Amino acid sequence: MTTRRSRILVSLIGVLAVTLYAALAAVQILVLNPLAAAPGLTLDDIRADMHGANESLGAEVVFFVLGIGVALAVAVAITVIVRSAPPRLAAMLFLSILTTGVIAYFIASFTAGMGLADTYGIGGGDHSPWSRLLYVTSLASLVAVVTLAVQSARGGRLSRA
Repeated sequence: MTTRRSRILVSLIGVLAVTLYAALAAVQILVLNPLAAAPGLTLDDIRADMHGANESLGAEVVFFVLGIGVALAVAVAITVIVRSAPPRLAAMLFLSILTTGVIAYFIASFTAGMGLADTYGIGGGDHSPWSRLLYVTSLASLVAVVTLAVQSARGGRLSRA
């Protein structure tokens, strides 16, 4: 496979991975976690209760914060392709975005978590087990980016695939 094709493939996979991560994080924050935090209630019931308590899931904040990661991934992809960055460097950049996804998830979920906590008198943390997939993905991405960095340092350059 040519280096150009490799850059494009890594960029497509990277943008897709970051977008899927952000989508799962949004569904976790806005649907899965509220349903797990208030078992037996529908999402409409939860929203009504929160509205009555002058609270919100903060969907705007969720989409804004998680959208930053997707926009960053698209910008990295364009830069990688236009600037002819080595595929390994491109992979490391996308893995770094996924690594920091857990920080974005925490920030994006803060309003919803506190709103649920205030409405139902519960803890503001994760109630749905699906958040674990986000944590594992970020940890695996960290391990992968460190591994690639060590391999690149030993090889002396980033251009090896």
